Amino acid sequence: MSAAKVKMREKKMRNQPTSVQYPSTPLSVESSTQNGGDTPVTGGDVGHGPSDTHPSTERQKSSHHQSGWVRGHQKDGGSYAKEMPKYITAGGFARARAAEVSAMLKAVKKTTGSCHVFAALPKHMRRRAMSHNTKRLPHRLREVANRMRQKSLQAGSKKKKEQAKNKSRKARRRHGNLLLEFNRRQRKNVWLETHIWHAKRFHMVKKWGYCLGDRPTYKCYRPCYRAMSTHCLLQDLSYYCCIELQGEEDKLLAALSQLTSKETGPTFAAALCISGRRQGSVVIYRAGCYPSQPLGPVTFLWRPRTQGSSHRQLWIWAHPTIKQDLLPELQRVCQCCEAVVPPVVPVVTPAEVAPTPEPELKPQKTHGAIQIPRTKRKRNCKDASGPPAKKILGDGSRSPTTPVTWRSSSTGIVINDLTMEIVRYRLIGPQSHSVLAETLEAATDCEEMNKSQPSPLWWPEHCKDESKMKLHQQQADIFHILKDIYSTGELPSGAVLGLAVDDPRLTLPTKKVKALPCVKQAQEVDEEKRRELMLRGVPEHCCQSFLWEQSVRDNVTDNKISEQELNRMRSDVLVPGSRLSPTPLQGRVPILLVHQPGKQVGHEMSSWGAGWDLLLPKGWGMAFWIPLVYRGVRIGGLNMSLKHSQNKGAPNFPHDYPDCPAGIDFQEEQEAELLDKFKRRPPAKRTNYIKHGCLAPFRCPWQQLAEEWELITREGEEEQKRDSQTQTTTDADTVMEEAMTSHTAVTKPQSRFTVLRSRKSLRLLSGWCRPTTSKGQRPSRAGEVPPLDSSAMTSFLTEHGMSLVWVRLSLLSKGKPELHAMVFVPSTEDLKLLSNKSDSSGPQELAHKNHFKSRMKRRKKGSKKTATSSLSSDKTEGKGSDLPSASEPNLTTSSEDPKSSSESSTDLILGLWPDPLPSITSHCSRVTLGWVTQGDFSLSAGCGEALGFVSVAGLVNTLLNQPKEHRGILLLRNPTSLHYRFAKINIEV
Repeated sequence: MSAAKVKMREKKMRNQPTSVQYPSTPLSVESSTQNGGDTPVTGGDVGHGPSDTHPSTERQKSSHHQSGWVRGHQKDGGSYAKEMPKYITAGGFARARAAEVSAMLKAVKKTTGSCHVFAALPKHMRRRAMSHNTKRLPHRLREVANRMRQKSLQAGSKKKKEQAKNKSRKARRRHGNLLLEFNRRQRKNVWLETHIWHAKRFHMVKKWGYCLGDRPTYKCYRPCYRAMSTHCLLQDLSYYCCIELQGEEDKLLAALSQLTSKETGPTFAAALCISGRRQGSVVIYRAGCYPSQPLGPVTFLWRPRTQGSSHRQLWIWAHPTIKQDLLPELQRVCQCCEAVVPPVVPVVTPAEVAPTPEPELKPQKTHGAIQIPRTKRKRNCKDASGPPAKKILGDGSRSPTTPVTWRSSSTGIVINDLTMEIVRYRLIGPQSHSVLAETLEAATDCEEMNKSQPSPLWWPEHCKDESKMKLHQQQADIFHILKDIYSTGELPSGAVLGLAVDDPRLTLPTKKVKALPCVKQAQEVDEEKRRELMLRGVPEHCCQSFLWEQSVRDNVTDNKISEQELNRMRSDVLVPGSRLSPTPLQGRVPILLVHQPGKQVGHEMSSWGAGWDLLLPKGWGMAFWIPLVYRGVRIGGLNMSLKHSQNKGAPNFPHDYPDCPAGIDFQEEQEAELLDKFKRRPPAKRTNYIKHGCLAPFRCPWQQLAEEWELITREGEEEQKRDSQTQTTTDADTVMEEAMTSHTAVTKPQSRFTVLRSRKSLRLLSGWCRPTTSKGQRPSRAGEVPPLDSSAMTSFLTEHGMSLVWVRLSLLSKGKPELHAMVFVPSTEDLKLLSNKSDSSGPQELAHKNHFKSRMKRRKKGSKKTATSSLSSDKTEGKGSDLPSASEPNLTTSSEDPKSSSESSTDLILGLWPDPLPSITSHCSRVTLGWVTQGDFSLSAGCGEALGFVSVAGLVNTLLNQPKEHRGILLLRNPTSLHYRFAKINIEV
């Protein structure tokens, strides 16, 4: 019998009575009569009292006395005795039978394991309805069933409150209940205003505290690329955090200069010096820590100066992953330590969310004695008993008492957190301006209103000022000129246009149309104005917008026309589909149009990916989103943002910032996700990365790569000092391999790696790589870069020895780079193979030996032995618990592989190297330079392209030892392949 069956039998027979024996000797009878007839009977009784005897003693007594009646099966093979007892004591016999009956009843009534009171019934009397209606049980079992039911209810009430009955679907779909449910679902992950539209059409992901659309549910990779190349792609970037700074211009620039460096490019002050440019992007560092400890890239936008005032206003747009690090740095450099907690005021309900109650119902709610009979009392939002049925506008995860404003008493700078206060849409493509021109119309003057009377709306008060209306007319003229420009990339980068427009829902077309530029109108427009706009950009005074004013933004949000009211106005129009006339007073919205430049580096596809950013006040997201969709734009998610930056050849945050805290966290999350996906596959269907020579298929150990290359560089310098005579005859590959093998035991430096972002150093390194196009058709300009020699390499590496550099790799033949593909240094034989045009596909890597295969087998055998020993230990009571712990050390101590002897067998995963990793650079037959962070077939270049990082020390060593005709040629290999591909490196500045 198996161990499991033995356990089940023991559990079943636990409460059963034991065998009873009745000796029939005259001695026992006499003793029983002397003791009242109790001793012999109870001595062999059921076995529940204190006078029980051991079964072995009973068997011994029965063996001595062969005669007499014995009950029960004889284990020694004896048969039942035919002789019956001559006489018995009636009292003792009756007591013994009574004890047996009581033991039997106790065993029947006691529930064991999952048994229920229904088990006391025969099977033909059991009914399923008895479980919830105890009256269907027999009368003798109802009391027990009721007690068990009460116990289960009490236990359930302690753990979890009894849930109320779910509302019907009709009740759940009511507007107020829907908003309450939506607010509940936004407690952990905030929704954007376009969330419901995206949730019906996109795969949603929860990232960075938001619920965002990742990719559409339909196939749209090539259509989205065509939209970015020929028409327009629309994205919702409202999850980016906006931080506002106000103060004197010189104090703002002095504080912000501590977070940036001029070596990395234009700073906050450079945007003010360039005419017509008010926005830009810059990498933020911790104060005084350049070039280490970067926080990440941010984009900024300056408000135009007002006449006779040095007070400036600045908006900084940051990714949500760096907001928590950026705010403390800004507070420290601006000395803003005084937090201003806003007063708790009731949230103003927009007109579209919940209709305002009727005026005649308000006094009835204030006076409790006056009530109308036979009417249902509607839920009041001001009641303290329930949550308000209002849509959360703004940052829903932020408490009303959380400070969003910080002031400085010394510098006078004010910092405001405008997260989720401004809606931000991005339009990418050459026809983005045509889509905006078709969707938006400049706000019309409110001539029908008496201007002498004050108005609670912002636009009528704005129309009273002639200077403001003159500025609005100039902005409208520039916006009309935008309609006649052929491509968005023709405008200068950094242009900003402020404008007030009518509600775009008033001009919504009846069906989708594709917005295209009109050629006839382009011929009739004034050519001089269009040429001036293309050369000089938007004038500075036209960059002004009322969107900068907090009071105007709140006024526009609070007085938005509801969809119900708008539909009622449309129904009154004589011609269906025509524009509403006159325009409602609350139908004017201030906006900002910010031009986004396309590709600005390299010689290929200049200005590709240019577009516009549309900034709106909160609450107006869907009012502008639907009209833009009706103009034929494609909608993109997070995945398309990654492809957009990849086609532009620009790093994407946080994917391509491994030295930032957000980039480090992203790599850890990505590694955990890829490893979990790898483990979900059956072991026989997994890729064996050990045999493919891939040490880290799910992550990129940048720190180890930079440290190993710094050691290789030091060893090379020492060998050059020793053997300066044989420097020209030494092969570069053998030098690097010897250096790597000799420095396996050298103590590694403790410095942290950095990413090279200095424009001067990048330009020098780009010249050494001889930058060309993807197909290698355009040589670099001669005479601009100093030649690369040993002295130039030494001076360059003394400053950037522990740095990585962002590169773009273009395959010279077929192939598609994948994520975490490895970049290698080609050998001399590989370059000769490249010269042979008949076979330029690339060399092959020999399959590596799996050193952990035998250890995995021993672990499997040990687990089987442990399982069998545990089964045998169940039969022999309690000695098998020490067997598994004793067998585990044998697997580790008996390992023959010295590299894996220190690791426990439980950490091994079939096909993956365990930590710590061996030498990265010398693991394969070619020397490793770096890894790929983005890779795919580029539709713009027509070949496979990869973006990633390589070691600066390794790259300079490689370029120095390569011939000039093959300088900049590297090898690239995917983690799941043994085939190398030739690639050309490009460093674009």
